[in-house]
Amino acid sequence: MFDTMTLLGGHLAAGALAFPEISPALFTIDFGFLGLGKFHLRYYALGYMAGIGLAWWYATTMIKRPALFGGTSPLDKDQLDDIMFWIILGIILGGRIGYILFYMVPYQMDTLAADPMALVRIWDGGMSFHGGISGVAVALFYFAWKRKVNLLSIGDIAGVVAPIGIGLVRIANFINAELYGRHTDSSWGMVFPEGVVPGSTPPAYNWDTGSWVYNGFETARFPSQLYESALEGWLPLVVLSILIWRFGALKRRGLVAGLFLLMYAFGRTVVENFRMPDSFVHGLPEWLTMGQLLSIPMWLGGLWLVWNALRPKAQKEDKTAA
Repeated sequence: MFDTMTLLGGHLAAGALAFPEISPALFTIDFGFLGLGKFHLRYYALGYMAGIGLAWWYATTMIKRPALFGGTSPLDKDQLDDIMFWIILGIILGGRIGYILFYMVPYQMDTLAADPMALVRIWDGGMSFHGGISGVAVALFYFAWKRKVNLLSIGDIAGVVAPIGIGLVRIANFINAELYGRHTDSSWGMVFPEGVVPGSTPPAYNWDTGSWVYNGFETARFPSQLYESALEGWLPLVVLSILIWRFGALKRRGLVAGLFLLMYAFGRTVVENFRMPDSFVHGLPEWLTMGQLLSIPMWLGGLWLVWNALRPKAQKEDKTAA
């Protein structure tokens, strides 16, 4: 088995692309003189921060143009600033709770039993996008009810700005050499480091030496993180932006939110065929992954929102409200 794996790895890796070996942190500050250790500004955290900041800017740009919504913006600047707080909270809590419910409770109860504090160690990794979007949905429902604003309209704003963060975080996944793809002998396959440094995040990076660790059995894999960045992030952003600025899609409440859900579900369903499934997930049919399973509600919700936005009665109601 050793010889077979070694030969297979050498064959697949021979014509493959090399992993760029970028440090997972933009920079590191050593606070050892204060007894605090080192601070790493990681690209993964930067992906979230930049994604939220750019989403905030894009949303502000849209609400300053009431014509995009048919005459009246659904939010003013103060309301937007308020809702962003709840959205950030929804992303963090929803993403973590979703990971716990979807991945840890069903498949890693032994880990939780041995180390209950793993529930709150978010810095060790473990965020679920499907949980994050559920958290954002709860935040939008609460805000719309509390502030008496139109839920579908603020959902549309969230739908067009969300892909920015998704695209950036998937690039950070690539830099972290995590969530990589299945084995391939294609010319664009990439050899990711698959070594394990105990207690390190990402697991294949040695923070003490500043180097990536390989186990010697690596084979070429699809760079599926970049596929996800394109199909789940940048493509929806471009398409939805064109529909908004060129064709007035925001005037049909719920349409943009529905199209975002459909485009994300489509991109995730496709990329799951290239992405390496989580090793600890079991009990699903071979043709179905957890990511595809969790995308089913997005398919259903997206279809309903698009249908509701395009039906003649809804269009008349939008014109009356405008």
